[in-house]
Amino acid sequence: MNIREARPDDLPAMLEIVDRAAQAYRGVIPPDCWHEPYMPEAELRQEIADGIEFWLAERNGAPAGMMGIQDRGDVALVRHAYVSPDVQRAGVGTALLRHVEALTAKPILIGTWAAATWAIAFYRRNGYSVVTGAEKDSLLRRFWSIPERQIETSVVLVDRRWVAQGLASRGTSA
Repeated sequence: MNIREARPDDLPAMLEIVDRAAQAYRGVIPPDCWHEPYMPEAELRQEIADGIEFWLAERNGAPAGMMGIQDRGDVALVRHAYVSPDVQRAGVGTALLRHVEALTAKPILIGTWAAATWAIAFYRRNGYSVVTGAEKDSLLRRFWSIPERQIETSVVLVDRRWVAQGLASRGTSA
């Protein structure tokens, strides 16, 4: 497997990965939060313009997964992590996560849908912890720019650095 920084010409492959992988959300997340395509090209371009650095995993020369990391001052956010359904559970997500973790010394936060139990289980297996509801709301409002409805229906997971610094109990300070 090869992991490399995504290039502008990777956008079609990235959008295909997102749309295929996000089908798992259909009927799981609240219907008012579901839309097709799950991530329009303009939204992906805006996320890149907003500072998300995307990394692409390739297996046998073909795009297999993607994950973004965004510097938010005191912390880094893992954003838009998707693995093609045909290669899920083959180590692609873990390889991408380890790669982006190595890019920063800052505590890492991850937001995902509360109903995406498979995603939460993946991050927990990889050493992340879910914060409490009040901490989650505070962190989502501070570090993300998402609608209130998404805040209501999401969770935040934190890495060992966040926990080791005792930040989880304080919630909003890094």
